[in-house]
Amino acid sequence: MKLILMRHAKSDWSLSRADHDRPLNPRGVKSARAMGDWLRDQGHLPDEVLCSTSARTRETLDLLDVSAPVRFERRLYEASMASLLDVLQSAQGASVLLLGHNPSIGALAHALVNTPPAHDRFFDYPTCATLVVTFSAPSWNEIEPGTDRALDFVVPRELV
Repeated sequence: MKLILMRHAKSDWSLSRADHDRPLNPRGVKSARAMGDWLRDQGHLPDEVLCSTSARTRETLDLLDVSAPVRFERRLYEASMASLLDVLQSAQGASVLLLGHNPSIGALAHALVNTPPAHDRFFDYPTCATLVVTFSAPSWNEIEPGTDRALDFVVPRELV
């Protein structure tokens, strides 16, 4: 099993909108497209997507241009790490993209891997940062923090 754990791309704070309704800014648009290209180039394509309902996560997902069934989960917006893990444990796919927000996305990334990737941005998990993790557990409801291997980690500035 493979998890693609992604934080949404950079949002636009200049607009007077509720947090849930904030879209991406131009840099975020560029980053999300680049991240989609990277996922395809690396062969890290999901067969299931679990996505927050916020405007910026939906827009990030659209710009990734991946083709997989999507389940939008309100619980992924302003979620705790435990809530993220709960949603993930309901996944059905062999390769799942979980698209959400910090601080919970970064916290889950740190909790899942047994050895963090050797990357100076892993611990602050910037916008559109993406971790790819492989799991030895036979199902999503059997994954345990701290037992899994980081396969890849990338941030948009390395791609654009």
